[in-house]
Amino acid sequence: MSEIIIDEIEPGVVVLTMNRPERLNALAPAMLEQMRQALIELDEAPGVRVVVLTGAGRAFCAGADVKSEDNTPSPSKNPVAQVFHSQEQIASIHELIHRMRTPVIAAVNGVAVGGGFSLALACDVRFASESARFGSIFVTRGVSSCDMGTSYLLPRIVGISRAAELMLTGRIFDANEARGIGLVQDVVDDGAVVDRALATARQIVANAPMAVWMTKETLWQNIDAPSFRHALDTENRTQVMCSFSGEIRQAFDAFVNQTTPQWKQL
Repeated sequence: MSEIIIDEIEPGVVVLTMNRPERLNALAPAMLEQMRQALIELDEAPGVRVVVLTGAGRAFCAGADVKSEDNTPSPSKNPVAQVFHSQEQIASIHELIHRMRTPVIAAVNGVAVGGGFSLALACDVRFASESARFGSIFVTRGVSSCDMGTSYLLPRIVGISRAAELMLTGRIFDANEARGIGLVQDVVDDGAVVDRALATARQIVANAPMAVWMTKETLWQNIDAPSFRHALDTENRTQVMCSFSGEIRQAFDAFVNQTTPQWKQL
């Protein structure tokens, strides 16, 4: 059985499901490699406009699978190098999601802790079911909570003070608190979170592919802009580039004629 399931729900919208429900979709090497290949292929497919990421069963993702046989250290290899390789393998998935031109929406259907929590953070938008639970639990396991991009993304999403409290305590918090601090955009009944994510996916798909790509890329670049002037310069160049794609004329004509614009694929 594949540890990653890909379903094209409708044109442009794909649901990618982590499929290790017996292990709460914990991140083992085999699943990570399947996910990496799937994300690369989806990002390169011109017809794919939005990816919804979720988990099979009662969990989104319980983090790294420390019990996986693939993670058993080899006595003939340097233990530091082995652990570092494993760390990089998981972290590279987070970076890939963050850097994809295709927006990724997390549909968090249960527990999302450790590496699963940071995986949700790497997505562009997050929705949660009532049963969702979150936690940056690394600090409770004797290591730093600064892991898998959490120290970069979480403060930018919820603010530095809230991030500090969550990361220093490692406490588990529920979906309603996640919504209250702006971590997730909405909380819905159990079983309905993918449908909620799909509703937003359809709104994204209605826009021009080039405009969506440039919006995601410029947004995340300007999070790190050293000044307002730098952010404006990046935006100006992006707008000029998008304008010369010709799709702004398509949009205006469709508005005047009350029709639906036909966007160009990337």
